[in-house]
Parts: sequence; structure tokens; C-alpha cells
Amino acid sequence: MTMPRLSPAGWTIAAFGLAALLLGAVGLISPATLLASMGFTHDGTAARAADDYTLVFVRTSAMASFNMGVYYLLAAAKDWTAFFAFTVAFRLVTFTVFTALVLTDAAPAGFFAVAAWEGAGALATLVALRAGRRTRAL
Repeated sequence: MTMPRLSPAGWTIAAFGLAALLLGAVGLISPATLLASMGFTHDGTAARAADDYTLVFVRTSAMASFNMGVYYLLAAAKDWTAFFAFTVAFRLVTFTVFTALVLTDAAPAGFFAVAAWEGAGALATLVALRAGRRTRAL
């Protein structure tokens, strides 16, 4: 099996896809670990209430992350630049929403790392796409 030759933009998408896939797997296996990594901590002094579906919600979100990781990896392997460009805008929206959650104290400060990852990844993809266009134009 030969590995696909990725463009610079493809590498940014592949990195994001791999991270989404791996973090999705962590969330499926150990949702509490994923929560703690983002700064959402449970003090452990009391058991979760029977109607606390936090861990179920984290697992379902983790499944979506896992699937999204697969989609991104497949798009990178096919060098689907239209998809790469599409992700830039929505990852910047995600950055904005997640940052707002932290700034309004709806999420812990550690959650900003998720926002930063989204924003930095979107900008890296945008820069790589523009550089690729300039290279092809020459």
C-alpha cells in the first residue's frame, strides 16, 4: 500500500483528522479523561445522579469526533481542496463560539485550548491553500 502524497493543505487536514479520530477514541473509551483534558473536572465527592447524562453526551460527541476524523483523513488522502476550503470558515466559527463560551464563563479556561486548536488549524489550512494556489499559478 502506498501512502498518498499530501499537499501542504492536505497535511493540515490530516493532522486535524488524526487528532479528531484519536480524541474521539479517548472520549468513547474514557469520557471522564476527555472531560478532564479540557478542564471540566468532577470533584469525585458524590456519585453522578441517575439523570446525569454528561458521560453519555460526551460519548456521543466523541463518536461524532471519531467519524469526523475519518472524513478528514479521507479528504486529505484525496486532496479534496474544496472540502479543505469549506472547513476553514466553519472551524473559525467553532473557534469563535468556543472562545465565547470561555469568556462568558460557560466553559472553563482549559476549554480555550480546543478553541485555539480549531482557530490555528483553520488559519494553517487557509495559508496552505493560498500558498498552493500561488504555486499552481506560477
